[in-house]
Amino acid sequence: MKAQKINPTIVNHRMNWFQKFLLVCSGGNIHILRKTPSEWNKFAGIGGIILFTAVFATLSAGYAMFTVFDDIWISVGFSILWGLMIFNLDRYIVSSIKKTGTWWNQVLMAIPRLILAAFLGIIISKPLELKIFEKEVNKQLNTIIQRNKTQLQAEMNGRILQQSGPFETEKKQIQAKVAEYQKAYDSASVELEKEILGKQSGLTSGKVGFGSNAKRKSELKEQRRQDLENYQKQIAPRLEYLDQEISKVYTNIETERNKTETFEDKFNGFAARLQALDELGKNSAIIGIAATFIMGLFICLEISPVLVKLISSVGPYDYLLDKTENDFRLYAKEKIEKGNVGTDWRIEDFKENLKKE
Repeated sequence: MKAQKINPTIVNHRMNWFQKFLLVCSGGNIHILRKTPSEWNKFAGIGGIILFTAVFATLSAGYAMFTVFDDIWISVGFSILWGLMIFNLDRYIVSSIKKTGTWWNQVLMAIPRLILAAFLGIIISKPLELKIFEKEVNKQLNTIIQRNKTQLQAEMNGRILQQSGPFETEKKQIQAKVAEYQKAYDSASVELEKEILGKQSGLTSGKVGFGSNAKRKSELKEQRRQDLENYQKQIAPRLEYLDQEISKVYTNIETERNKTETFEDKFNGFAARLQALDELGKNSAIIGIAATFIMGLFICLEISPVLVKLISSVGPYDYLLDKTENDFRLYAKEKIEKGNVGTDWRIEDFKENLKKE
């Protein structure tokens, strides 16, 4: 009994340009897909998901780069480059999954691809989350900026106390010494007045008028005045130097604070917005849940082509692909075997010729 040769019925199906474009996007072999029209819808759906994922990645990267460089052309150029990279990577992830072997082998093969796809989904979703919650993020950014300025002012005050502390301490010591001289002068003035008015005390005679005791007290008062003035003249340069050093400390730190506050006012880059979004999620359960759902949506969008390939049954495309790859394996094996046999024959022939000589 002769073996019956099975040939699939070939029907002439035409593929329009949009179908062909989506099939190319899916990462499938277009030459094999032409022979399996029943697989077109499945692969077109996969290609559409990959295409839209690349579009979202382009928009996401464009917004992220615009917050970094604040230049529309740089943002457009980088976003297109990033979108093409994500597009090519997604095509590779999907096309590398083969529907051969046991189901568990396919699952093990898909796990690292699912992890990579989920990671890409997170990367794509974050800039779009920032754009969706832009108003809330801007408000939180202002809160962060004011908080940073308050913390900066506290740090600056600490540095002022640290740097000007020795000068302030010495200045207070000098002022205390001046106060002692002033107190001695004031005391001598009071005693002189009491002596002239005749007020009785432990240090006055109680006689009215400018007598000998009043004269001595007047001389003591003058001596105290001279001591005060001499010390003030002596210490004046040092006080001026201390005031200048303290003023320098305040001026330098104030200049640094102004520069730092200028940078703080520009605290609106991509990392700053991510920080604001993270704080919003912690402070507001609604925003946190919404951000989580958006991220989950893009993760599902990214891993869906892999899942479709994984859960779909083996179809004509997979059989033809496996046959094509097997034909190439057999062809390569045959060429290797022929090459080995030819080499062995030439070696043996060479040995025979050596023996004849």
